[in-house]
Amino acid sequence: SDVCSSDLQIQENFVQFAKQRRSLLAAAYRGGYTPKVTGAASTIVDVYQIIPSKIVFGQTVPDWDYALVIEQGAQLSYINDPSIKFYIDQKIDFTQSGSANPTELSVRSLNTLNQPDFYLLKKQALAVAGELKTVQYNFTIPEKFPTVEILDNRIISIISCVDSDGNKWYEVPYLAQETIFTPVENTVLNDPNLYQYRDQVPYLLKLKKVPRRFVTRFLADNNLQIQFGAGVSNAADEYITPNPENVGIGLPYGVDRMTTAYDPSNFMYTKTYGIAPSNTTLNVRYLTGGGVVSNVPSNTLNVFTGTAKFLNSNLPTVTANYVYASLGVNNPQAADGGGDGDSIEEIRQNSSANFATQLRNVTQNDYLVRALSMPAKYGVVSKAYIEPTKAQSISAGESQSVLDLYVLSYNVNNQLTTASAALKQNITTYLSQYRMVNDSVNIKDGFIINIGVNFDIIVLPNYNSNQILSNCILALQDYFAIDKWQINQPIILRDIYILLDKIEGVQTVKTVTISNLVGENLGYSPYAYDIKGATQANVVYPSLDPSIFEVKYPNQDIQGRVVPL
Repeated sequence: SDVCSSDLQIQENFVQFAKQRRSLLAAAYRGGYTPKVTGAASTIVDVYQIIPSKIVFGQTVPDWDYALVIEQGAQLSYINDPSIKFYIDQKIDFTQSGSANPTELSVRSLNTLNQPDFYLLKKQALAVAGELKTVQYNFTIPEKFPTVEILDNRIISIISCVDSDGNKWYEVPYLAQETIFTPVENTVLNDPNLYQYRDQVPYLLKLKKVPRRFVTRFLADNNLQIQFGAGVSNAADEYITPNPENVGIGLPYGVDRMTTAYDPSNFMYTKTYGIAPSNTTLNVRYLTGGGVVSNVPSNTLNVFTGTAKFLNSNLPTVTANYVYASLGVNNPQAADGGGDGDSIEEIRQNSSANFATQLRNVTQNDYLVRALSMPAKYGVVSKAYIEPTKAQSISAGESQSVLDLYVLSYNVNNQLTTASAALKQNITTYLSQYRMVNDSVNIKDGFIINIGVNFDIIVLPNYNSNQILSNCILALQDYFAIDKWQINQPIILRDIYILLDKIEGVQTVKTVTISNLVGENLGYSPYAYDIKGATQANVVYPSLDPSIFEVKYPNQDIQGRVVPL
């Protein structure tokens, strides 16, 4: 009996054999995996408002003074069940329009002179299932590593934690991590040099050192435990100036503690694991809900609750109220992804898989995936390619640790463009927290090669030639859609012949020709490319420098002819 009990206790220490949820949760956190107790559905919602027109130099234009700014945290309700709510974790600014988050403009109504009277604005945002709730905790005397518990077993995430003095507390993966990523709005005051790229990069990514931090852990009953740091001193760390003569001196429990874990920026004893709250009240806002019931149908999220404002506070009251009342939302697609959280077996498998990676970049592909996964509000990396640097000044052995990451982005028309300086800075900051110590990553521009496609086909008898030609052009437009192409991907002409041959009514594909379209004055890339010289065995290869083929204007750059037999 004792032997069996001992064996079972030992078994619970191994993630492969553990049976109890408590043991698996502990193993998951040791391996760096955060289990989920509920799965939150998500969907893209359309957010609308109207704005009036005005006359400027005899022209009717939108009056952008009436464009609203919706603060982060808007809630949406399911029309058939108000208890099912969704949360928008971003600010919606109708005054701004860029490639990352465009503002669509259309005419809503005309006046008696047949001129636009009101315009309709539309933006899209990601809505995640969850109801926003708040809980308060009072802290009195200082205590090392204090913990509190949120008694709610359907918690999705912590949204914010603010104390009664207005100080923000930040969630980190582990208390020893003292820096976090933080978004800074790309304004002229925050960065006058990078503000010009605001349309492409609405937020700048910064690293922030946070002494006030906490970690969260789900318990066996799915309640959430919050743990804070061990710092109990009220004196600021900066008051102690370290130097080589006083390392280890002044510690409260002895003279020599060279094995103590010190703050990286201060090798005297400091609040290495963060400050412990004391003599304050913490307000914790969190999301709860989700589950299978959050997979709501389309066109059912149209009850909006949130804070919206005009940047101009001196607008006429009647018109401003009318515009404010026009604010509306809708989900054109059904929400999906909602579930009941991780099962026992899912915790086991996910924690085992996560242990091998732990978000670190070890291989070249790790850097590639990490760059592409950067949150969109910091700028969108549309295409990326990475390879060891070709720099002549670096030896062959060192070149494996120096990587060149080639990136491209999209403009508002979904066409490729070079990444802005702001986007490159955000990528550099983002990768810095995941790269290996001896790795160096250079962010460079990929090369865009604009091409045109011309083809000749023979149509079967009794088929409409114009219709068949149109079908062929549509098929090629889909084939060359830029979302389907990557840097250094070759053009295989045989695949194009097969694609066109499969279209009903096509008897024979006689020729397919790829040509280079170049010239900034014509709207194309400035880089010329020898297509004929790069074609071998019916394959058009990209250049040695990382490049991508793009049909920039599909409606005019893909042309075909029906020729006689």
